[in-house]
Amino acid sequence: MIDSMIEPIASSLGPQRIVCMTEETTEWLYLLGQEHRIVGISGYTVRPRRARDEKPRVSAFTSAKIDKILALQPDCVFGFSDMQADIAAALIRQGVQVTVFNQRSICEIFSMMYQVAAMVGQSKQGLEKIEIMQQQLAGIGEAATGFARRPKIYFEEWDEPHISAIRWVSELIGIAGGDDCFPELAVQSLGKNRIIADSAEIARRNPDIITGSWCGKKFRPEKVAARPGWENVNAVKYQQLFEIKSADILQPGPAALTDGVSQLHRIFTDWNKG
Repeated sequence: MIDSMIEPIASSLGPQRIVCMTEETTEWLYLLGQEHRIVGISGYTVRPRRARDEKPRVSAFTSAKIDKILALQPDCVFGFSDMQADIAAALIRQGVQVTVFNQRSICEIFSMMYQVAAMVGQSKQGLEKIEIMQQQLAGIGEAATGFARRPKIYFEEWDEPHISAIRWVSELIGIAGGDDCFPELAVQSLGKNRIIADSAEIARRNPDIITGSWCGKKFRPEKVAARPGWENVNAVKYQQLFEIKSADILQPGPAALTDGVSQLHRIFTDWNKG
């Protein structure tokens, strides 16, 4: 009886008018059935698709329409990373409550999701959904132990300059059954610190598979294959170049932990069969 009363009370105490300046918190609130709280979203939001039709778009990633956000009278704004620090500061100076998450690993993504669920009075439901995702990840990891070989993976987050996988992507590669070619760069939180200046170094590490997610720009396998000195790279020789859309893996939220990792595992599974 008491437990059944706590969640509704907590729900009424949480923020009622939320602006989400990145996609992952929007997707998570929709999954929690709390989309009625969202009054504004990022223009880059594509998950869930209907959010673009239902909610006004008030921000990009490194910029935002401060006047439009203020007009929505939010009681909380969710942001992500140091890249949105200036936007957060401008809103704070206007008296707006801002919560900026900085999740870079799978563990930190789950932590962010739990915090958001708790803030909107959905901690129990949030934990249940998180546990399901964790079980699914464990299942993928278990399936990957059956691989005869683990492919070497070069994940390209950007093409000019070459930027390799961020930490949560590198971790998902490992769970899905592959080995990141640049694990030493994955621990660097900033893209500028994951730049591979020498294209030849990628060729030297000879990835078996190249997965590209050019952060909102279409991945071009033919352009990658035509890079000087890459003709003998295994991934190029055997045409193992694949796109994973950035919305599915470069948003540090539910999508990466479900659709993104599933696509990686499917690619690695097919490579093993081949």
